[in-house]
Amino acid sequence: MKNTVAVFALSSFFVFTACKKPETTNKSMKTETLTVQKFVVDSVTVDDSIKLGDSLSLGFSSKLLVFPTLKDKKLLDSIYFNHKGIKDFSKQGLKTFLEKDRNDYFASVKNDSKDWLSTINFAQKWYTSSDINLKSNYNDYMHIEYLGSSYEGGAHDNYGFSERVFDLKNNKKVELKDITSIPKKKIEQLLMKNINKMNSGTTDENGTVNNSEMLLVDVIPATENFYFDEKNLYFHYSPYEIAAFAAGDIVIPVSWEDLKGTLNPQFKERMKIK
Repeated sequence: MKNTVAVFALSSFFVFTACKKPETTNKSMKTETLTVQKFVVDSVTVDDSIKLGDSLSLGFSSKLLVFPTLKDKKLLDSIYFNHKGIKDFSKQGLKTFLEKDRNDYFASVKNDSKDWLSTINFAQKWYTSSDINLKSNYNDYMHIEYLGSSYEGGAHDNYGFSERVFDLKNNKKVELKDITSIPKKKIEQLLMKNINKMNSGTTDENGTVNNSEMLLVDVIPATENFYFDEKNLYFHYSPYEIAAFAAGDIVIPVSWEDLKGTLNPQFKERMKIK
């Protein structure tokens, strides 16, 4: 698998002089101070495990980012979209939420295992894990990557990615329509055209295996699971979403040149795209 206080000493002072003798004004000099709130990021993690029996243990791991300077509730709800029910967005509030999440997970599996726990005859560790990682904050566009993984028996674990970009100037999640007006069909054509530009790293006895060789779909959908940088718009696909599990997760770039003439003017200016 392949994340000032700006103090302007605008001390404007005015010196008044007379022809004969300097006079000092009795008005005190004024200093204006402009305070810019600094963007702050913290995190909280809960990591724990228990044994359900001789052969089965459970693991729980979850990390949430904490944004003390973000106050817009709608924005915060969108940031924590995969953790429904958060009311307190402080560090302690998020830790309390994760501890409840952990307790609920352990209790749920323990209750469900009563009928089949005795049938497990070799050591296994089941787990659930989730991470939120800040990938970038560029031009007040904050890119967060979400990773969830789990194992509850079977041939392998499962995992998936979600990508979200948040417009911190307007307190909203960025949608595809905020970036480009290109028709959906044309994006799908570009995705198919660019499928092999960033190979997943899968190999076989003959060397590198192209992403296109592992596709399970005839059309690659243009989803809201995207992010961007100065050069490209990127669509991220989790295992099984468009290709076999062996392909892992796949990222497909679409360049700004590919989208020329369809970019939202405000977005283009803010990202300084030529």
